[in-house]
Amino acid sequence: MESVMKGNRIARLGRGLLVAAAVGLAGSTAALAAGEVPHIEKQSWTFAGPFGKFDRGQLQRGYKVYKEVCSACHSMKFVSFRNLAQPGGPEFTEEEAKAIAAEYKVKDGPNDEGEMFERPGRLSDRFPSPFANDAAARVANGGALPPDLSLMAKARAAHRGFPWFLFDIFTQYQESGPDYIYALLNGYHEPPNGVTCAPGLNYNSAFLAGTCIAMSQPIQDGQVEYTDGTPATLTNYAKDVSSFMMWAAEPKLEERKHTGFKAMAFLIVFAGLLWFTKRKVWADVAH
Repeated sequence: MESVMKGNRIARLGRGLLVAAAVGLAGSTAALAAGEVPHIEKQSWTFAGPFGKFDRGQLQRGYKVYKEVCSACHSMKFVSFRNLAQPGGPEFTEEEAKAIAAEYKVKDGPNDEGEMFERPGRLSDRFPSPFANDAAARVANGGALPPDLSLMAKARAAHRGFPWFLFDIFTQYQESGPDYIYALLNGYHEPPNGVTCAPGLNYNSAFLAGTCIAMSQPIQDGQVEYTDGTPATLTNYAKDVSSFMMWAAEPKLEERKHTGFKAMAFLIVFAGLLWFTKRKVWADVAH
């Protein structure tokens, strides 16, 4: 009876996987036929794979791009200034992180007179929003609300479709968010024949929600000056800020991967010890 029940469960699981695959294939095919799913190419990232880690210089350049370009419209409310100096991130020195924090004005209070006031940022503060509230943000951006970038690398992802999303389970592909951000920043072009964007919208070949996006092209070649000799090109800007946003969304990525490797090594050794113990204990027992 137990074997029959187990067989039924396996059969139901198999049918469920087949249905999910069929739905994924049908949805992907329909979307592709309608031209709704742009192709997002996979990029090479230092933090990809089980042994990946962030490039410190790239994260520091990515912060510079965020500070000089993205922070004018986008908040990063889940990241604190102290995170910039912690291991596994950009790893600015504590003094550098303090200087970065002091460049921002943070609303605090009330004071002894019961009024709110602004002061220079501290390491314990989070990155402040460039707008007082969502309504002010919409007014300043033509009715569109710029999304917070703290978790953007995890909140957005390239549509992989069937059967690639099945392969991703085994290849541990987790970089679709940075891939999409990189493609989006490089996706501004003149609209092709037959495509017209409404006033205030801009054509972007990588935008997943349609062909036209409210955000105008935020950055171009030579807009941000790099001091480490890295060419000041759009592709480098996009790569660096995408990497920075991946760190902002998952600041413990390196620690997680190190812990995972140690756990796997322990389990392999433990499994070997169990096997040899079993051989020793049952060596003299007839099977």
